[in-house]
Amino acid sequence: MKFSENWLRSHVPTSASRDQLAATLTAIGLEVEEVDELGDGLAGVVVVRIVEAVKHPEADRLQVCKVDAGAGQTLQIVCGAPNARAGLVAPLATVGATVGGIAIKAARLRGVESNGMLCSAKELGLDADASGLLELPDDAPPGMPLADYLGLPDASIEIKLTPNRADCFSVRGIAYDVAAACASEVAALDVAAVPAAGTRELAVELQAGADAPRYCGRAIEGVATGVRTPIWMAERLRRSGVRPLSLLVDITQYVMLELGQPMHAFDLDTLRGPVGVRLARGGERLVLLDGREVELDEYFLAVTDADRPVALAGVMGGMDTRVTDATVNVFLEAAHFAPAAIMGRGRRLGLHTDAGHRFERGVDPELPRTAIELATKLVLELAGGTPGPVSEAVLEDHLPRPVAIALRRARIARVLGIEIADAEVERILRALGMQVAATAEGWQVTAPSRRFDIAIEEDLIEELARIHGYDRIPTTMPSGPARIAAPSETRAAEADLRRQMVARDYLEAVSFAFVDAALLDQWHSAAAVPLANPLSAELAVMRPRLLPGLVDALARNASRQAGRVRLFELGRTFAAAESPEAAPRETRRIAAVVCGGAHAEQWSGKARAVDFHDLKGDLESLAAVAGGSLEFRSAPAEAFGHPGRSAEVWRADLEGGAVRIGWIGQLHPRLLKALDVDTEVLGFELDLEPLERRALPRAQALSRFPAVRRDLAFVVAEDVAWAALAASVRSAAGPVLRDLQLFDLYHGTGVEPGCKSLAMGLILQDNTRTLTDHDADAVVERVVLALGDGHGARIRG
Repeated sequence: MKFSENWLRSHVPTSASRDQLAATLTAIGLEVEEVDELGDGLAGVVVVRIVEAVKHPEADRLQVCKVDAGAGQTLQIVCGAPNARAGLVAPLATVGATVGGIAIKAARLRGVESNGMLCSAKELGLDADASGLLELPDDAPPGMPLADYLGLPDASIEIKLTPNRADCFSVRGIAYDVAAACASEVAALDVAAVPAAGTRELAVELQAGADAPRYCGRAIEGVATGVRTPIWMAERLRRSGVRPLSLLVDITQYVMLELGQPMHAFDLDTLRGPVGVRLARGGERLVLLDGREVELDEYFLAVTDADRPVALAGVMGGMDTRVTDATVNVFLEAAHFAPAAIMGRGRRLGLHTDAGHRFERGVDPELPRTAIELATKLVLELAGGTPGPVSEAVLEDHLPRPVAIALRRARIARVLGIEIADAEVERILRALGMQVAATAEGWQVTAPSRRFDIAIEEDLIEELARIHGYDRIPTTMPSGPARIAAPSETRAAEADLRRQMVARDYLEAVSFAFVDAALLDQWHSAAAVPLANPLSAELAVMRPRLLPGLVDALARNASRQAGRVRLFELGRTFAAAESPEAAPRETRRIAAVVCGGAHAEQWSGKARAVDFHDLKGDLESLAAVAGGSLEFRSAPAEAFGHPGRSAEVWRADLEGGAVRIGWIGQLHPRLLKALDVDTEVLGFELDLEPLERRALPRAQALSRFPAVRRDLAFVVAEDVAWAALAASVRSAAGPVLRDLQLFDLYHGTGVEPGCKSLAMGLILQDNTRTLTDHDADAVVERVVLALGDGHGARIRG
C-alpha cells in the first residue's frame, strides 16, 4: 500500500516527524518499505505562464521565452525543452533558487540573457520524467510558489501489509493505527448524504446469495465533459502509485484509496437495467477494460445489466459500458463481495487489480453506501450533474456482523507478562475504532466491521501489544518444569544429515514447493497436484520432485559465472492421492546437484571435472551417518537421466531385505539443453525416511584374536557389477568375514578383451579362537567356487 504522507496527516493530526512516523508504522506492524521524499528544497520555484516562445538566434535547439511570473512581472528565460510553447504553465526556478544542487544565477546563453530556469519534474525531484517541462493545469496562478500549489513538501510512503490487515488498504484505515500509536484521534469523516435531485434510477437485483450480499448504485445525469482532475486529487493519486486518467475514473480510485472501498463507474447510457449480481454461466463472454475477451463459467461472479454480463465482479469492469471523456450520464456502483467469491478469480485470468486485491482480503461491508455518497459529492463539486436516488439491495442474513468479545485484564497480564493500565487499554481500543464497555473482569469489546481479523480475545491482546509497544514488554525466562524429549537412537537426525552435506562442501538451498507445470513437462514427471488458488501461473502445481528446483538454482548460479556449484535440499514432495477425496501424499526427500570441478581450485593437484563416482562417494558418506550401506543397481534410466550414467539406489533394511530409496546419476543432455544449461550436471534424490533408519546401537567386545587377510584377483566379464560379486563373497565367506576391500581394477596384458581384473582383500576374524591357515583356505575355496559358479569368475594367473 502506497500513500501520501500529507493525505494521511489530513485524517490524523500528529506532531510526529516524518522519520518518527515511519518508525511508528513499522513498530506497530505496518512495515515501511520505502519513503520517497517529494518537494524538499523548492524555495524560489514558482508557477509561470509562457506568453511568448521564439527560436534562439544562435542555437537551433533553444528557445527564448517570455514568462508571466505574476504581479505584472515578466522574465526572459532561455529554454531547451521540446514542449516549451506559448500558453504553457510550468515551474520556474528563479535566480537564487537551488535545484538539484545547482544554484540558479542570471546568465547569458549564446549571447541572450536568461533570468532563471524552466524545470522538468525530474529536475525538481518530483518524478522520473525528464522528457520536457512539467506541465501544470491552465488555471495554476502565475507567481504562486510551486510547493504551495502542489501541496509540498510531501512524501510517498509504501508499507508492506500482512494478509490479515486488509483494513489498512486505505488511508483512513492506516489513520486509525497511527492515532492509536501516537495518542491522537482520527478526524471525523464529513460525508453527508447527498439528496436526490432527479428521478433516474436503476433497479438492483442480488442473485448470488452470500457471495454478494450488498450492492449500491446511483445515477448522475448531466455531468460536464472535458473537466480535468483537480491538481490536489491528481497529486494524491500519483503519490499513491496511481496514474490519473480521467475525472470519473480518478474519483472512483480516490474513494478506494481514501476509504478502502473499490468502486466502478458505468456509462449510464449503455445500461438498460436492472443491474444485478449473479454467478456467471458457462460459455458467457465479456470484453474487459484492458481489451481482452474472456470466457466465464460458474466459478466467476458477474455484474449484469438486463441479465447480460457487463463487469467481472470485484475484479474489472467491461469495455462496452466504460466511462469515456464523452460520458454525460454516469452510474456509480459500490458493493460488498465475500472474499471467497473473489479469491483467485483474477489470477485465473492472469489479472491482478487493486480492487481484486482488496476484495480477496476483505472489505468493510458497511462502506458501500458511504463510498457512493463521497463519490457523488466529488462528482457534483467538480463536474456538476443531477444525482438520482441511491439504489441499494441488501441480504442482511449474509452480511458479516461484529460480535462482542470478552477481554479480561487477568488474561492480558498472563499472555503479555505485563499489566497495562485500564485507561491505556480503553484508549488504545477506542482509538482503533472499537466499542468498549467496562465489566467487572475487564471489558466487552466490539470491533468495527472493517476489522475481519478480530475474532477472539487473543486478537485484542495482540492489538494492545503492538500499539503499547513490543519493546515495552520485558524479556523473561519461562518458569516451571520442562519436558525434554530425547531423540530416538533408531533414526538419524535431519540436522546430522545437513551437517554431513555441508562437510562435503555443499550449500543448502530452499526452493519453492510450487512449480511451473511446463517445467515438469520438460522433466517428464508424473502428473502433479494442481493448486486451486495458485499465486501465479508459474507456481500452479505442487512439486513431485526436488531436483527441478535445485537444477533451476544451479542454472542461475552457473549463468552468473559460478563454475563449481554444489547444492542440496531437504524438503517435501507431493503426489496425487489414489482417491479424489484423499489428501495428496507428502514424501520427505533429500536431493543434491553438482557441476564443475571435483575440487575447488587449488595448486597442489590437477584439476578435473566432478564425475559419478565423486557424487556416489558423497552419497555413501551421507548413508554412513545412519550406519547404513547402499547398493547401486543398473536399471532403466529415469526419463530425465543419462542412459548408462545413472543408477537406482537401494538400501538394506533392518529385516535383511533391500528397499529402493532413490536415483543417482547424470542428467540427460536433452533435458539440460531444454533448460538452457550448458554444463554437465549430476545429482541424486532419495526418500529421507528409509535413509534415516539405523539399527539400535549395541555394544560388543572386540575380538582378542588376530585377523587374517587373504588377497584374491579375479577375472570377470566387463558387465559384472562389483556389488553383485561382493554380495556373493559375503554369503560364501560366512560370519568370519569382517571386511571386504576392493583395491584394484585392471585392464591390460593378461586380461582378455571384454573382461576386467578385480583384486580384493578378505579380512577374516573369529571372536572365539585364532583362525588357522586351514580355516582361511577353506573360506577362500568357498569364495572362489561361489564366484565361479555365480559369475563365471576365475582366479587371475
